[in-house]
Amino acid sequence: MVFLSRIYTKSGDTGETGLGDGSRVPKDAIRVEAYGEVDELNAVLGLVTANCPDGPESKLLRVIQNDLFDVGADLCVPLTDHEESGKALRVVPAQYERLEWAIDRLNEDLQPLRSFILPGGTQAAAWLHLARTVCRRAERTVVTLQRTEPVNPHALIYLNRLSDFLFVLARVANDGGKGDVLWVPGASREG
Repeated sequence: MVFLSRIYTKSGDTGETGLGDGSRVPKDAIRVEAYGEVDELNAVLGLVTANCPDGPESKLLRVIQNDLFDVGADLCVPLTDHEESGKALRVVPAQYERLEWAIDRLNEDLQPLRSFILPGGTQAAAWLHLARTVCRRAERTVVTLQRTEPVNPHALIYLNRLSDFLFVLARVANDGGKGDVLWVPGASREG
């Protein structure tokens, strides 16, 4: 359980921060970047739910926001070779499997794509596309992190599934894909 009695600690005043295992790293360490981008994604999803409270899958988006805190907690505690099971909070397959089921369920009613989609359409769809792009950036940063340090592979899989889910949900928010804004290759090249 988390208990915060003070908001500022002054321990980061020199440009370092503490990880979940108590170690100190520079605030621009790739691990900190990774969970910081997950935090940014969570904030964007907060904007989705605040601006579009009746948007599609609003209850699932709240579950996802909680999952994203789990992803951040997972990334905040470096993975060790001899980690005690259950000691650190780690993302598990059930969390991204829930996303797979939702993607399959929502995608059943969508028409197949015949073009790439431009971010936009309804307000909810535009916010969801923004969330998708932030999710992809967080995913890329986790990939960079795993090149140098061990990372729970389920955290990376979760982010990969989540970006797919957000894409499908944006289409749902665009009247089941009918309001999707389609890319027309080269459309603006001719006057």
